[in-house]
Amino acid sequence: MKFQPRRYYCTDPNTSTCRRGFKSINGYRQHQSTVHIEPPRPPRPREHPYDPSVHRHHHNHANLESDEDVDMDSDSDYRGAYYFQHPVLDSTPCDIDSNDLAPEQTPLSPNSPVENPWTPFAGRSHFELADLLFCRNQMPAQQVDDLMQILAGMNKTGVPPFANGKDLHTTIDSIYSRDVPWQSFTVHHADADGLLAQDPDVPPWKLAEYNVWFWDPRELVRNQLSNPDFADSIDYSPRQVFSDEGQRVWSDFMTGNWAWKQCDTLADDPDCHGAIFVPIILGSDKTTVSVATGQNDYYPLYISTGNVHNISLVGFLSIPTTERDHEDSPEFREFRRHLFHTSLAAILEAFRPAMEKPEVTMCPDGHYCRVVYGLGPYIADYPEQCLLACIAQRWCPRCTNYRNDLDSGQGGRRSHVHTRVLMDAFSRNELWKGWGIVDGILPFTAYFPRADIHELIAPDILHQIIKGTFKDHIVKWVGDYLVHEHGEVQAQVIWADIDRRIAAVPSFPGLRRFPQGRGFKQWTGNDSKALMKVFLPAIAGHVPDRMLGAISTFLNFCYLVRQSTLNEADLQAIDDSVRKFYAERVIFQELGVTPDIISLPRQHSLLHYRYLIQLFGAPNAVKEPWRRSSGNLALAQMLITNQRLDKLAAFHIRMAAHGFLDTPILHQNVVAIPLSPADPDPFCDDTNVDDAIAVDDLIPFSEAQVIIQLAKTKAPGYPPHLRPLGQHIGCPDLQELVRHFFDICGVGGMHRQVIRSLPSWRGGPARHNCVFLEHDSTLPGFRGLYVAQVILLFSFTYRQVDYPCALIRWFDTIGDEPCPNTGMWMVEPEYNAEGDCLVSVIHLDTILRPAHLIPIYGSHFLDRDVHHTDSLVIFAGYYVNKYSDYHAYEVAF
Repeated sequence: MKFQPRRYYCTDPNTSTCRRGFKSINGYRQHQSTVHIEPPRPPRPREHPYDPSVHRHHHNHANLESDEDVDMDSDSDYRGAYYFQHPVLDSTPCDIDSNDLAPEQTPLSPNSPVENPWTPFAGRSHFELADLLFCRNQMPAQQVDDLMQILAGMNKTGVPPFANGKDLHTTIDSIYSRDVPWQSFTVHHADADGLLAQDPDVPPWKLAEYNVWFWDPRELVRNQLSNPDFADSIDYSPRQVFSDEGQRVWSDFMTGNWAWKQCDTLADDPDCHGAIFVPIILGSDKTTVSVATGQNDYYPLYISTGNVHNISLVGFLSIPTTERDHEDSPEFREFRRHLFHTSLAAILEAFRPAMEKPEVTMCPDGHYCRVVYGLGPYIADYPEQCLLACIAQRWCPRCTNYRNDLDSGQGGRRSHVHTRVLMDAFSRNELWKGWGIVDGILPFTAYFPRADIHELIAPDILHQIIKGTFKDHIVKWVGDYLVHEHGEVQAQVIWADIDRRIAAVPSFPGLRRFPQGRGFKQWTGNDSKALMKVFLPAIAGHVPDRMLGAISTFLNFCYLVRQSTLNEADLQAIDDSVRKFYAERVIFQELGVTPDIISLPRQHSLLHYRYLIQLFGAPNAVKEPWRRSSGNLALAQMLITNQRLDKLAAFHIRMAAHGFLDTPILHQNVVAIPLSPADPDPFCDDTNVDDAIAVDDLIPFSEAQVIIQLAKTKAPGYPPHLRPLGQHIGCPDLQELVRHFFDICGVGGMHRQVIRSLPSWRGGPARHNCVFLEHDSTLPGFRGLYVAQVILLFSFTYRQVDYPCALIRWFDTIGDEPCPNTGMWMVEPEYNAEGDCLVSVIHLDTILRPAHLIPIYGSHFLDRDVHHTDSLVIFAGYYVNKYSDYHAYEVAF
């Protein structure tokens, strides 16, 4: 087989960083139709021109409270969505000496490249190989040694690109960059120097030294802020966003009230006028990393900012361990708390000088700006939230409601000021029992300006809602009900039927299947999220209707808070969902499944979500380097791995900034050929693409542009003409249905859209997915939609016009309202007068998006031999699953 260079490369204008190479135009077409199929997002709303000044920090700032919207009373004509940027901390560019620049001054350009820009690599090929082996393939050093031996044997000179794995690592280590070196400090017990190791009464943890490793967080953030890759994805200033209807809108972090309020406080200092406020977002997960037996345990600390949506590892916190007989002692627990907060305070100390007086730093656009930092939200699971807030378990870290009745609403907000007052007035025991406060320690935020951990505890949807309330509470409560109502043996029989129902759910793009039901030992967050989407129909018929209603209300809350954009009406809907869920969950109490008073911290957190959404959002964490380390001395390997990954990433950014990576890597005799979406038809040869692409966390469906278009690759084995095609698929009336299609649609005014279809999925049974069809756009939600199953995708030519069509099987809506218990609409197959399935030919324009149907199983037990590929044809009725993804939730209500 002849070698083919990747001479064609992508120049998609909507994704400037994609310059992937391809061997053929067809390869590019497939890439374009799968990777760049998403249309460009709508532009950001215009900024309201309420102040004519370019440098608004020269004027007195408007005293805008964070919990109040900007005054809308004005003679100006406001049309469309718009936003207000903070009028004082408005990111005015300056020079390196903090002098304001004139508006027309251009930013600095990247440094001129050196004579050999690829140093320390011999050239681009060597860099690409290093990136492939270390970053993308993560090849162990021993295998790199073997590969170099093979390449040496193939090369006429006998010299491979790198001598061995060690040489590869040494070359990466020698990359010049603004490297932030690892630092460490050691912590030990205050009495350690006066204790004797030979004393049998002295526990080992008091004598041990605990190492904390970290990068200078200030330098990490400065590197992030100066990274040109973020030039188009940075928020320089807080803003208040309003919709077309004039409603306040919350989306990314800098649209929240907390950042605006921080800027209001900083605006009292004239030195901060024109600065950029950079909120420091922290996150940690102490279950992530455990180092080899006999050494200290560590867990990673992550850092991000509210301006740049990127996360970096900043350090490893030390977790002291001891023998089982000491681990629950009050003295040991107190030491662990002090070690945790002391470590955080020491790591973050680097920010302190610029928390009150700004410093000058480079921004992604090449300008210098004044920057002032502030500690922002901290993302952690509930046990760590208690550690952060210095409170006892079973209490809320945000409010003082009593632990046995967290939802009473009788408490107030916690704060450092309130805690200090209580510490001065009450004894250690009274603090613990009355307020859940740990005496003798204040959270690390108490020692930094404008920071209070009780306000900064961020919402944690995964641990509080999905894994906490849903998996640990609701799923368990359902199991407890089955045991309470039917006994242990029959409950297991019912659970087995529920598992079969879950396994029989039809496939849907992006939805994980559970071939064995939910019976697996190790639950992940993705497992819980996938189960949420199919759990309600699976238990219907086995639990009381009121229980279904409570779970449905909770699922509505989950989907509301996971939206990427929320307005005032959405916040009201969230409040309504919480109130309704609290009212409906009493069914579990009435049936004896839960105590008379439900007081669960994770469930209690739902009451705080409206306020938290108005304040800020939550980033995710990354754990990738751990997977590359062996069990021994994992921490040291992780430090080196992260440093090398950062060096390669920085080198890649530097080369891309100079345009050295704009074309694929080619031999000097091969000419690169750029392709853009306008060159070939972008929708071609896409039938090999996996349809299981996750669609959670996408932009709202109302903002998305639907593109549905027939794939160019034809399925083999189908006749080319309508009459034999109808005979082939068992629909002899196909030609007549096409005639009827012309009678309805006419021959003009149709738009070309995309849809994929496969007669056999990966050698298995055929996939006949369901779709939503739009029939009345003036009606809300599902009332303006139909549901149908796609039997065939085809096209034909009539009078030199191509018509992409679908042969569909209709479903009819059951009733005029959704199911009162599950909240989902129900449909049933529609039949004609002869009792045959009602089918039609439709134009692809009428398809809105895929639909997911789940059988209405009823109270009967499911046969063991039911396969999910048959589920759409063997049941009498189906739920329209609005929980299949967030787009479905926005159209199928």
